Amino acid sequence: MNSSSVAASILGLAAAAGLASMSALAQESDSAVLEDVVVTADREQVLAEGYRTRRSASATKTDTPLEEVPQAVSVIPATVLEDLDSPRIEKALDYAGGVARQNDFGGLTMYEYSIRGLTTSEFYKDGFSVNRGYMNPQDPSNVERIDVLKGPSSSLYGRGDPGGTINIVSKRPQNDRFARLDLSAGRWDRYRGSLDVNTPLDDEGKMLYRMNLAVEDSKRFRDYRSGERQFFAPAFSWDLAPQTRLLVQAEVIRNSQVFDRGVVAPNDHLGSVSRTEFFGEPGDGDIDNNNESLQAEIEHDLNASWTVRLASHYKQGRLSGGATEASSLAADTHTLNREYRYRDFDWQDSITQLELRGLVYTSDIEHNLLIGTEYERYVKNERLMRSRPVSQIDIYEPVYGQLRPPFSVGPDGRSTHRHERVHSRSMNLQDQMRFSEKFFGVVGARYDHYEHRLDNEVVSTRMEQTHEKVTPRIGALYQLMPEVGVFANASQSFKPNGGIDASGTAFDPEEGVGYEAGFKFDLLDSRLGMTVAAFHLTKENVLTADPVDSAYQIAAGEVRSRGIDFQLTGQLTDAIRLIGAYAYVDAEVTEDNTLARGSRLLNVPEHSGSLLGVYEFLDGGLRGLELGGGVNYVGERSGNVADSGFELPGYTTIDLLARYKVTPDMTLGVNLNNAFDRTYYERSYSNVWVMPGEPRNLSLSLSLNL
Repeated sequence: MNSSSVAASILGLAAAAGLASMSALAQESDSAVLEDVVVTADREQVLAEGYRTRRSASATKTDTPLEEVPQAVSVIPATVLEDLDSPRIEKALDYAGGVARQNDFGGLTMYEYSIRGLTTSEFYKDGFSVNRGYMNPQDPSNVERIDVLKGPSSSLYGRGDPGGTINIVSKRPQNDRFARLDLSAGRWDRYRGSLDVNTPLDDEGKMLYRMNLAVEDSKRFRDYRSGERQFFAPAFSWDLAPQTRLLVQAEVIRNSQVFDRGVVAPNDHLGSVSRTEFFGEPGDGDIDNNNESLQAEIEHDLNASWTVRLASHYKQGRLSGGATEASSLAADTHTLNREYRYRDFDWQDSITQLELRGLVYTSDIEHNLLIGTEYERYVKNERLMRSRPVSQIDIYEPVYGQLRPPFSVGPDGRSTHRHERVHSRSMNLQDQMRFSEKFFGVVGARYDHYEHRLDNEVVSTRMEQTHEKVTPRIGALYQLMPEVGVFANASQSFKPNGGIDASGTAFDPEEGVGYEAGFKFDLLDSRLGMTVAAFHLTKENVLTADPVDSAYQIAAGEVRSRGIDFQLTGQLTDAIRLIGAYAYVDAEVTEDNTLARGSRLLNVPEHSGSLLGVYEFLDGGLRGLELGGGVNYVGERSGNVADSGFELPGYTTIDLLARYKVTPDMTLGVNLNNAFDRTYYERSYSNVWVMPGEPRNLSLSLSLNL
């Protein structure tokens, strides 16, 4: 069956489901209209206990108890972000299990990460893709929680990789009136302030407003590296009627910082140069990355069982500036070749979603149906200028202020000017089934029609590709006993490859398959939740060198990842909250024209684990004091995309924290990160692009309820 016929089948199923639902609804009373609407975010917030969240909409796009979802889902609530007091959400992801840091584009973006060994650049916010272009990392001041969905999620979200998907859930307006000011200062002249203000706009509480803003001025332990950031996120909600709700959210980010690729490893040996050494040019200045987004959604309850949702998301960004970057190390192993790159990128992305969800009953089976469609239009203009010839610097005795080489001109591949356009249309259907109080299932599929055009102004070429793909999903969970559930699932993923081969033909998209099975535990009178899962993932049509002409690539590579991951979250006692994770990941190349079979995948540790715990004194003379600590272990990893044998050593870091509530409205805090000053390297792309981790550093914080 081809894609078109499968799509027609899905449309037919959707129509049949809709007719069945209307037939069922005809038997209901006309008075079956929701009088009291429970907002998903509120339910999830109420059911959060310590570090544990009991419900999530990310895994199914419906508000569902996690114990009924036949999939491993790691949830990092805002409490973890507050305890870590970090401006980087990556630090919180260390406690998700199996999430590894990849290319961060010189510190400007959360450009790539890997889940369960497979790298992706896709992540979402409130169900919308937000990593098109070079968007700034999400500021933690507006994060309610981070949901990490393990395994392929293309049946719900479309393009992606089989390892998993991150969905960031933003803060929404609440019924209470409050204001909170957070201030922090740390080593290397790092200063940050954030303000969270929430207020009803009318006496009935139907119109609510919330505003989050943050300002940051920071330097890093790396020489010459500094940055400034301003963040503003207003949100407005309005209950237009008992059955109709409107939510509008916006974000504005201004980010300016020095571009930094890190240190080098001559002869693949780390430690030859200081982790503070900078090999760019201090006189290059900052790179600016400015983003804006606007999102609106309206939900209407058709009756007690069915709800329709229309939502639209728009974002735009502009990245501009230049930097001198390492390109290669000369044969003498101390002369670093560098080139100056100037980037001028701008992009716009608009996404519209229409969803219908509701309940249908067939015999004794409850069906929670989701029928959705999505349209996306994305355009990007990308101009990159690169210098030629290269400049050089001695890594042991660097001398800055060298003359900048001129830009290369002509179709030599070094300077580019490209226009990219994407149109994507999709439809998805999902059925969550409750067979009994112990047995749950989910089946779903998504049809994607993807059109991509890329024009290269320098060489006057155009690449066009169109793909159609149906990605299915199936899963089941059985509650063996109140404390133990067993689950299994299988699903597919797809992600278009950009570019063309030697014949001018567009690459086939990457396609992945994931299998997962495991257990979910609800322990200690529901104070502690635990998930253990085994997985097997494969991805094909990975780009590899063309054996006929190595200047081109073909979509013929394959990778495989398998292993086990584990996570626990909860409130062990009234005084102790805990979150921890462990992952064993065996990720390797299974087919490639240049890499040997069995080559490890970049930046993916075989073993990794973390644990964060906080103890709160509830009475006595120390009442109001919280003490805690976190340990994070990352094993050895491949440090070169070309698999030259260069490896990053494993490491363990320990963080300590303390909070003291001086008054009901004032809290003082202190965080000591990397308490034992461990030298480590958190990510790499090659032996001339290695980013070291932060040395020991202390930060102080003050929180005020205004």
